[in-house]
Amino acid sequence: MSLIRRLITDERAATSIEYALVASLISIAIIAGARAVGTALQAKFFGPIASNLT
Repeated sequence: MSLIRRLITDERAATSIEYALVASLISIAIIAGARAVGTALQAKFFGPIASNLT
């Protein structure tokens, strides 16, 4: 019974889950930003090159 009571009152797992959720949201934001920058750079540099080659 003591083990069950200890597991119920333990908050370390909840804290680690919160940190994991925050880290995943930050990584999603970084990936979205990198894709947007990559798309903008591709249009700026490779767009004129591709149109001049055709």
